[in-house]
Amino acid sequence: MASDSGDRHATLKRCLAVLRDARNDSEQFAALLLVTKAVRAGEVDAKIRRQIFDAIGFTFPTRLLTSRQPPADCPPHTFRALGLTLLACFCTDPELAGHSQILNKIPTFNDILLSPCDPDSTSMVDDVYQCLSAVLATARGPRELVTKGTVSALCQAYLNGGHGSDRALTLLVGLLAVADAKCWQRDAPQLLAVLSKLSGDFLKAEDMTKFELCELLPHFIPLSPLLTENSQGSKCICRLYKGLADILGSKLSQSQRDPALKLAASLVQACGAEWIPAGSAGSKFLALLVNLACVEVRLTLEEPDPVEVEGKKEVVTACYVLVEMGIQECLREENPLLENVQKMQLMRIMEEAFGAVIFYLRQVKQEELQDPFIFASVRVLGAWMAEETSSLKQEICDLLPFLVKYARKLFKEGSPALSLPQAELVSTEGSALPRDALRFLLPGFCHLTAEDRPRDILISEGAPALLCEYFLRQWEVLTSESSAPEPLTSAEMSLQTTCGVFLNLVVTAPDLVRRDKTFSSLMDVLLKSLPLLLPQKHHLVLAANVATLGLMMARILAGSAALQGTQSAKEFFGAAIRFLSQAHAAQADPSSDGLAVAVSPPYVSAWDDIRELWFLGMQALAGCIPLFPWLPDAALQARWLEGLLQLLSCVAPASVDFELITTFQAVLVELARASEQCRGVILSHHGTEWANLYGMAALEQCLAEQGGGSSTPGGK
Repeated sequence: MASDSGDRHATLKRCLAVLRDARNDSEQFAALLLVTKAVRAGEVDAKIRRQIFDAIGFTFPTRLLTSRQPPADCPPHTFRALGLTLLACFCTDPELAGHSQILNKIPTFNDILLSPCDPDSTSMVDDVYQCLSAVLATARGPRELVTKGTVSALCQAYLNGGHGSDRALTLLVGLLAVADAKCWQRDAPQLLAVLSKLSGDFLKAEDMTKFELCELLPHFIPLSPLLTENSQGSKCICRLYKGLADILGSKLSQSQRDPALKLAASLVQACGAEWIPAGSAGSKFLALLVNLACVEVRLTLEEPDPVEVEGKKEVVTACYVLVEMGIQECLREENPLLENVQKMQLMRIMEEAFGAVIFYLRQVKQEELQDPFIFASVRVLGAWMAEETSSLKQEICDLLPFLVKYARKLFKEGSPALSLPQAELVSTEGSALPRDALRFLLPGFCHLTAEDRPRDILISEGAPALLCEYFLRQWEVLTSESSAPEPLTSAEMSLQTTCGVFLNLVVTAPDLVRRDKTFSSLMDVLLKSLPLLLPQKHHLVLAANVATLGLMMARILAGSAALQGTQSAKEFFGAAIRFLSQAHAAQADPSSDGLAVAVSPPYVSAWDDIRELWFLGMQALAGCIPLFPWLPDAALQARWLEGLLQLLSCVAPASVDFELITTFQAVLVELARASEQCRGVILSHHGTEWANLYGMAALEQCLAEQGGGSSTPGGK
């Protein structure tokens, strides 16, 4: 055998010499046939392959691909087939597979896939698939394949069902795994056609093919809203729902159930619960899905065997997606998919599952903290803590030290997320981003800081300092993003929720705010942030949070150097006054000929989110006025008094509700007490009359006590 191998190598070397030194095309062609025959027989090792390349380079195969005159008595595609065989041989070397001379032949490869394939040309198709597979494995390959139209060619090759169509599907899976968004952005219609075929096959299959398709289908479900916005996509969703309902309604082995749960999770990540139809059948299916997910979580995590857990991480992470959907659906009030009885049952079942998650997290060792499955477990627990505050309270309190330490570790390291192969719960924004555990824990922390015991634990574990650092980093992220209006980013949402946590601490633990240097640092950031935020109306909710938090902290930190009439303090309070003063305006009252007070147009869309913050901010501002002697001047410069008194003078008093009157009065009284000039402005605008008319007894008394009496009103 060794002798045979040596003979073949010797023959190949002679052929290579002929290729280099051939005097005419017929000699070269004869030598080339021997070389390609050896290549196809798999008789070429890395050393010989490199010798072939050194002998002929890319120039010769390129000539063969473009030649239109085959030798006598040969099929028309002979030269092309030889060229492809050589390129397929070269592509087994990763360095050559990524060469520009291979990449620029991608359109040729695509054309061959789309050409009619007769029995004589199957080897060409095989060679093309080998080249494309090798290109896909290179650094530049996926981008080049997408931009040069290979996704569309592979889709068509698969749908045509010709020779090698199964390899087209495998290549598509590989491409989608590394460039999902770009593939769908460029070739959505073709990919939808493939998904349509796969979903149809999935619905019709009655054998193990159904479960094989369960494994395959998640790769073809886009995270974009394509499926719900497109009629073809909607039909695919319908087929997938029906197919899954068939599977999950049957008795299944674990190996059959796991792929079905993963497919359901990928649909939830793409469409939420929209793929599940309303009505009795849909609600039963949803309840079953969440129930199965909870059972899987408990079975895996309640008595964790390290080896078993390792093998189940993918499916349990998929179950987390389904459980998170369950939480959202149990809380949904508008057009709910679930009935109240189902909601109550599922909440009990989910509580048991989260008990298992907490139990598992309490066993985690230091060396396991980088595991993405730990991150997925923390994230889903964060979703539960954000919504369900009454159950598992003791267990969550016991776990809080771990959660704070874990979030701090990830925050300090800024470690890149390692993505799980399927149903990853890390972030739809991409696994290259740092894993931000705090983002998912913040809503739960916001609830917990309103309660004594968990708040004390969070404080003792150093959460305030961590959150201040986190606020600073998220602020940097936000200010580096585009200033154009866009959907709420995770940075902005995190900043809003962090403000909520700090507001709770300011209200419930003012002594902590006074003594902890963290809050002085935070105050400095807030002073600088609000003037930048306020002009950008798409950041109004965040501006409301920053303004209110800053005003409430200023009452406690009034003695700090940063607030003693500094430029940043004056700019902050000027911005806060603008935010508070521009919230209301006069508008026509449909029920009368007059005007009524109303939320001003720029604030209307955000008012549900900022109403409570606005009232808190007004209350805090009233508390700040006696503490900062320069503050009345800021109100005068903003001409707020004139604007407010003018508003009250032109609207019907009945249109101003009692809470608003009380709030306006508190600020007016403090300004009148603190500043003779402010009192003069109020009196000059018939303030005593308006105080009497609106039932502002405290303001009326204040104006009278300070020797004002009333200026004679100009009659209304």
